[in-house]
Amino acid sequence: MIKTGSNELRKDPLLGRWVAVLNRSRTPAEYVLPQPESSETSCILCRGREGEAPKEIMSIKSTCAGASDKDWATRVVPNVDPIFHIEGELGRRGDGMYDKMNSIGANEIIIESPHHNVPPEELGLEQMTKVIITYRERMADLEKDPRMRYTLIYKNSGSDAGAVYSHPISHLASTPVIPKRVKEELDGAKQYFAYKERCIFCDIVSEELRAGSRVSLETKNFLAFCPYASKFPFEVWIMPKNHSCAFQDISPDETEDFALILSSILKKMRKLFSGVSFNYFIHSVPNRMPRKDHWHTLGEDYHWHLEMMPRFLKTSGFEWGSGFYILPTSPEAASKYLREV
Repeated sequence: MIKTGSNELRKDPLLGRWVAVLNRSRTPAEYVLPQPESSETSCILCRGREGEAPKEIMSIKSTCAGASDKDWATRVVPNVDPIFHIEGELGRRGDGMYDKMNSIGANEIIIESPHHNVPPEELGLEQMTKVIITYRERMADLEKDPRMRYTLIYKNSGSDAGAVYSHPISHLASTPVIPKRVKEELDGAKQYFAYKERCIFCDIVSEELRAGSRVSLETKNFLAFCPYASKFPFEVWIMPKNHSCAFQDISPDETEDFALILSSILKKMRKLFSGVSFNYFIHSVPNRMPRKDHWHTLGEDYHWHLEMMPRFLKTSGFEWGSGFYILPTSPEAASKYLREV
């Protein structure tokens, strides 16, 4: 372990949550990661087994030499056992003092490659760019549905992160309500903007560039850094340097740059921790359909970003009960290890 001084309590400026950063930072070697390899060589998400999977929602065709019209690079299908269903109406109603509605929404699987057992860091820049384009297209399409309030893109990699398939996939969930975790971010950003008339995320980008100690990687359009009050060791956020509230507004130039920085961080993470499970998700603005409770500064006070969390630790009762996270490797130490890979 690396001793950096006394333990610190750090406050997250967005959510107001406190984190305890321990004074003895664990090194990457001190995280034990037993991760059995999958013995699967094929599944219903593989190329050639399209007829066994749910009906295709969209696909991006392969541009490889010799590819036919039937060959795809990425593909989107409904979840096999969805929580949310696209058909029907919300049907909001009371149940005594409680509230409920029908489980309307979308659950989709984004198949990132036609090939099985491809680690996410080995997709390659061209393929990762196609994955990002697929994310963008699905979010833009679901934003048109007035029943939907929020669309979340997320990835579970490894069994400890909740992965069900060993095939390279991401997930999409579109919901008729704004999730509580996202609502807390939106409220925090709105309050900061009302007080300072500046986007809190833009200020975070400026501060991280000024300090430098928590920056893991920088490209033309994006910054990857370990947040000042990280919830988990080696947590990384990727954020556009220029203000943008909606992920689906990403430009072609930014799309390739985002694919580059995401691929690079995944490679760095896997180099440090060969068997690590992780989650990442994209936080963007709620669907921008005009609503009576839609605030006018949303486009100015919110800033889309990706959050990535390696799954090293089990959450303790103290953390569940208090919402007070304990961080055994400081963001500064974690960023240093990532930079040096």
